[in-house]
Amino acid sequence: MTGKTAIVTGAARGIGLATTKLFLEEGRRVAMIDRDADTLREAAADLDDVLPVICDVSFPDQVDDMARQVENTFGRIDALVNNAGVADFGPIEQTDFERWRTVMATNLDGVFLCSQRLIPALKEARGAIVNIASISGLRASTLRIAYGTSKAAVIHLTQQQAAELGEFGVRANCVAPGPVNTKLALAVHTPEIRSAYHDAIPLNRYGSEQEIAEAVVFLASDKASYVTGQLLSVDGGFQSTGIGLPALRS
Repeated sequence: MTGKTAIVTGAARGIGLATTKLFLEEGRRVAMIDRDADTLREAAADLDDVLPVICDVSFPDQVDDMARQVENTFGRIDALVNNAGVADFGPIEQTDFERWRTVMATNLDGVFLCSQRLIPALKEARGAIVNIASISGLRASTLRIAYGTSKAAVIHLTQQQAAELGEFGVRANCVAPGPVNTKLALAVHTPEIRSAYHDAIPLNRYGSEQEIAEAVVFLASDKASYVTGQLLSVDGGFQSTGIGLPALRS
C-alpha cells in the first residue's frame, strides 16, 4: 500500500469502476461512491482496500455525509475523481426544465459539491482533482443541449479550480472521453451511429473504459505533478475531425 487514497464517484460501473481497479493496482485505497446501492455493493464485494459509500452527489447533505465517512475511515484524501454523471439526449424542444435540471444536478452540481466539500482534505494532502467531462463539451452536436452544456461547464470549472487551488498545491485537470464501449453506449448507439463514429474517429474504433481510466490515474499521480488546469481528450482523435455527425441527429 502507498498510503494514498482516492475517491471515485460513479464507481459502481464503467469508467468509474475501471479507474477504481487501476488505483488499487498502484496501491491506493479507494472510496467507491455511487447512488446505485445494489450495483455498488456487488462491484465492491470482491475488491480489497475499498470503502463503498452510497451517495447521490447532487444532494449537499449526502455529499457531506459521504466525505465525513471517507475522512473518518481513511484519514486522508489524495485524489478526487468526479466521474458520476447522467446522460439524457433529446431535441431542445423536448428538453423541459426538469430534464435539464436532472442532468445539471449530477453532471455539474455534483462536481462542484464534491470538490468544494473535500478541498480542505485535498489541501492538506496537496492532492489532485480529476473531473470527467466529455467530447460533447467541446464539439456541438444535436440532441445534447443539456448533456453537452453540462460537460462544457465542467471543463471551465476545472480551470477555475486549477487557478484558485494551485497555490495550495492542489492540481485540477479534466478528461474528455470520446465514444467509449460502455453498456450505455452499446444500448443506445444504433448500428448506423456506431458506423458513423467508426468513420469519423481517426483510430476507427470506440475507446475502452480501461483507456479512459489510464488517463485519469495518470493525471491523479505524481507523474503529472506539474500538470494542472488541463483538458485531456481521450477520444481517438475524434475532436480533430469536425463538428457533428448526421447519424446522431435522430
